[in-house]
Amino acid sequence: MEQNSEIPFVDKTVYIGRPEDETGRLPKEIKTYDILDKLSIPFTRVDHEVVATVETCGEVDRLLQSPLCKNLFLCNSQKTKFYLLMMPGRKRFITKEFCRQIESPRLSFAPEEFMIKFLDITPGSVSVFGLANDTEKQVQLVIDKDILEGARVGCHPCINTSSLCVAMKDIIEKFLPYVEHDYMVVDLPWE
Repeated sequence: MEQNSEIPFVDKTVYIGRPEDETGRLPKEIKTYDILDKLSIPFTRVDHEVVATVETCGEVDRLLQSPLCKNLFLCNSQKTKFYLLMMPGRKRFITKEFCRQIESPRLSFAPEEFMIKFLDITPGSVSVFGLANDTEKQVQLVIDKDILEGARVGCHPCINTSSLCVAMKDIIEKFLPYVEHDYMVVDLPWE
């Protein structure tokens, strides 16, 4: 997949909560807002053009006052075990170190077909909120300790034309129990 290094257009308004006008928004994005509202999870939101990488999200980070986390969707070579890794956007992913910590043989990026099948998301939109669509519990969430220890986290609402800032405590204590997913913790190095 070719990465877009151009800076996307970002609406400079920081919105509180879901969009007032949901025209043109995808059902999976609306579903995310519905769940957050149902669980009384407050969030701020910034709308923007498509962002495919953490590197193009500088203005979004600044507006949300919370760096977006990097979300990686990984699988084993047999494509029988799947992992969603949440890690700081500025940390480099080192496959060998990650595999050692979760006690798994070498992993690779999972094919898009599984991302769509299990999480109903596409590349560039990977987010913890996709776990709401993993009703068969095929995906293991793994969180880097630096994300876990942070007060807030920035992530997409299953689409990469908006970014949300949510309290990490709300994700751990409200969202994950609601979607019936647990998580593993890793401590990936800054290199």
